[in-house]
Amino acid sequence: MTDTTTSTGTLDTLRAGFTGSVLTSADDDYATARAPWNGAIAARPAVIARCATPDDVGAALAHARREGLEIGVRGGAHSYGGAPLPEGGLTVDLSLLRHVVVDPAARRARCGGGVTQGELDAATQQHGLAVTGGTISHTGVGGLTLGGGMGWLTRRCGLAVDNLRSAQVVLADGRCVRAAPDSHPDLFWALTGGGGNFGVVTEFEFALHPVGPIVHFGLLFWEIDRGAAALRVARDVADALPRDCGALIAGFNAPPAPFVPEARHHTLGIALLIAGLSDAQPQAAPLAEARAALHPLFEVGTDMPYTALQQILDDAAPWGIHAYGKALYLDELSDAAIDVIAGRLPAKVSPMSLMPIFPLGGAFADVAEDDTAFGGRRSARYAVNIDAATPDPRLLPADREWVRSTWDALRPHAGDSGSYVNFMTEFEPDRVAAAYGPVKFARLAAIKASYDPDNVFHRNANIPPA
Repeated sequence: MTDTTTSTGTLDTLRAGFTGSVLTSADDDYATARAPWNGAIAARPAVIARCATPDDVGAALAHARREGLEIGVRGGAHSYGGAPLPEGGLTVDLSLLRHVVVDPAARRARCGGGVTQGELDAATQQHGLAVTGGTISHTGVGGLTLGGGMGWLTRRCGLAVDNLRSAQVVLADGRCVRAAPDSHPDLFWALTGGGGNFGVVTEFEFALHPVGPIVHFGLLFWEIDRGAAALRVARDVADALPRDCGALIAGFNAPPAPFVPEARHHTLGIALLIAGLSDAQPQAAPLAEARAALHPLFEVGTDMPYTALQQILDDAAPWGIHAYGKALYLDELSDAAIDVIAGRLPAKVSPMSLMPIFPLGGAFADVAEDDTAFGGRRSARYAVNIDAATPDPRLLPADREWVRSTWDALRPHAGDSGSYVNFMTEFEPDRVAAAYGPVKFARLAAIKASYDPDNVFHRNANIPPA
């Protein structure tokens, strides 16, 4: 980093006409603007450009390129690997772009690049509508969508990218374009899963679906001594779920939450979580089937607002947590894979480390492989996330190794199905390529060469220009 990158003169040039704010370590707001979701990230950018308009984004990019600064892009900041925070570089911060506009008649929503999932849910639920989002409400919509976007609505409505209708994008050269099937269709396709490789998305337009406002939730929990048997029951139930159910299978320690019996707080085990998304309460029969097959240690059943469902796992990923994760897809949750999961769970050290397993299928599988750039086969039945999480940084090295060794043990059961790029901490080039497969990766690389030939946007699951 040269002296000119943070000199008063060059920053004054950037600030001239800038609608938002430009921060350096000398500013009072810098620490708050820099604070990462993952507390393990220590990087400090030289400049944080809090952009309020697409023109601000273009100005920030131009400044960084003039000064030779590496560029990171921050939406909701939910990055395992710290991609938004280039050491000594420039962060394009979209947190001021928080508008959400809902058209209930057309069932469409437009939201800024800095909007969180909770903010989008709150706005759309005023009209009984929703679009697939994550399972943590303070996740940024932008990063989640650009990598695919799976959550409670995946089986009913598909991924977030399956519902993307257009995007406003600031390109590496500063141009602002609209990407949609009828405008820059190649760029639009690349945005439907190709990550942050192609530009800074300042606004998303989504199709919405009738959901809520009340959903029906059930959770069954079995202790780890019956972990393998519980996983087999959960798998059999998940494989047969109706589309009106969202589900999650998780290996974790029961939290000290009001809905958990006090005697079971911190117990390690397997949980099956099912949300019924229609008035017919479709979760009741699958939960009864699982209960009859293997009586749970405890269970929870309640109706709740859809917005509460979207927040129910927030405490598992609090701001400032020290985290590391890896993931892979399984075409089936085989008995052999189940034995690995059940056998490896007790090896974790932190009570907050966990293994969430996302059942796919349904609307997810309706989309043809080439219709989106999503990195993962639509035939996959499960996405498995192995997640180290701890407020105590001393525990992270041990659980980072637990993540890696568990991932290695599951690899033989995953074939060539790749990994979900949103759950990557380290963007190993071979794993990124494997996520997309050779044909899709080559197509994305060609589009990258058109829109970002200098690979300006590379702090991500990078797809180098062809």
